[in-house]
Amino acid sequence: MIKFKLSKHDRYLMKLYEEIKHRYDDIILNYRIKGRKCSLGEIDLLARKGEVLDLYEVKCSHRIVKARKQLYKARKNMKLNSSNSNLFFYCGSSDSIMSI
Repeated sequence: MIKFKLSKHDRYLMKLYEEIKHRYDDIILNYRIKGRKCSLGEIDLLARKGEVLDLYEVKCSHRIVKARKQLYKARKNMKLNSSNSNLFFYCGSSDSIMSI
């Protein structure tokens, strides 16, 4: 049996997952955004409730500027708009979820 330790980021991601899993129909962790020839990025947590997608970026510390930039880029690459998607930042150290 192989045991390995999760990184701090992955522990925070699992904590967020456990906190919000009852609110959504489907949740995908570490969703890769694929382009024609290469990967365009990755979303830490992608959640679906009906027709609305919620994208979550997890950071270990309060780095909302970097998270916002990553989320806007992901929304653009996935060809989503603000009417059918919501963006959220989860700060692991303060255990808080913020809407962007």
